[in-house]
Amino acid sequence: MATEILMPKLGLTMTEGTVEHWFVNEGDEVHAGDAVAEISSEKLTGEVVAPESGTIIKIVAQVGDVVPSKAPIAYIGKPGEQIGSPSPSAGTPEVQTVKTPVANEPAKTESNVKDDGERIFITPIARKMAKELGIDIRNVVGTGGNGRITRLDILRYQASMEKASPATDSVPSASAVSYGTGLAGLRKTIAQRMMRSVQTTAQVTNHRKVDITELMKFREDIKSKVKEPLDNNELSINTLLTKAVVLALKDTPDMNAWYHNGEYIRVEEVHIGMATAVEDGLVVPVVKNAHLMSLSQLGAAIKKVTTEARQGTLDGSLYSGSTFTITNLGGYEIEYFTPILNTPEVGILGVGAIQKELALENGEVVEKLKLPLSLTYDHQIIDGAPAAEFLGKIADYLQDPYRLLL
Repeated sequence: MATEILMPKLGLTMTEGTVEHWFVNEGDEVHAGDAVAEISSEKLTGEVVAPESGTIIKIVAQVGDVVPSKAPIAYIGKPGEQIGSPSPSAGTPEVQTVKTPVANEPAKTESNVKDDGERIFITPIARKMAKELGIDIRNVVGTGGNGRITRLDILRYQASMEKASPATDSVPSASAVSYGTGLAGLRKTIAQRMMRSVQTTAQVTNHRKVDITELMKFREDIKSKVKEPLDNNELSINTLLTKAVVLALKDTPDMNAWYHNGEYIRVEEVHIGMATAVEDGLVVPVVKNAHLMSLSQLGAAIKKVTTEARQGTLDGSLYSGSTFTITNLGGYEIEYFTPILNTPEVGILGVGAIQKELALENGEVVEKLKLPLSLTYDHQIIDGAPAAEFLGKIADYLQDPYRLLL
């Protein structure tokens, strides 16, 4: 019996992936571990490898097709070998895939394809509700995986239509916008994900500066006392800040959480996403179990995942599962900015460039080093005061840096 090549499941929120490119054709021979296809999900573009050596007997998912995770996209085996029944995609919500119609050929069902030919994915219950309410699903923006329309999306759209006045009925609503249109690959995925983030969360950003003068003295003190070379980034500002964030998250469990599909989950482990610029966009590799790491281990882990992400060699499982994300624009001389939540997380910290400021201390003018921080949080879950307290905890650790060693 032929072996299935499956669409992978790379993280908590991935329910399906898009086939971006095939490296093989039917009849090609491959070896176990060879890359056979490139796929994209909400968080990354990655490769699918052959599970064993053999011949590509049949390709069942074409370029552009969206396939549920753990469903077959091709079969490998011996030439002429029988193909069995596709494996069920356990636990994956049912979606409807509609092929783009050929020119001059109308779609079989009018509401299955948007005007620009894009596929529409919708859960069965949402489709039933839309039919009962007379809602054209082409005008509904889906907030589920890969833009799938859910029951809540139908309810939101219905509510927005009820509020619309007759004078504005002829004006296209924001819900009719197809995000990511005209883009491809990772860029399209980023566009869709960012728009879903701002659509489904109540994002607020708090800004403040932290005095890191003592932190910089701490770095120099440790460097002077350690005889071995420190080449794991253990004393970099990024590592020290990440350690402070990890400790603050352990003190503030409400911030170390996910909010997805109406479910709020506090996570005991701390998995830090490190926003990283790559050639064709932005990815968020993850440092898993950061709460168990020393400064040396944390510095090495950050260096490893960000380097491999830029090189395109990072394991696919390390692109998802983060509980909180840090994004640093200090290298670009940015002071403050407003980072967008990396959903389903409820918080993300933006880091700016270190600022030099003069201050009066004991009657003398002294130079202080200040680090600008921008915390974006989901106001559905976190209120302003707890968010400010969380930023305060990060500041406390940075201003008393020897606590970072405990």
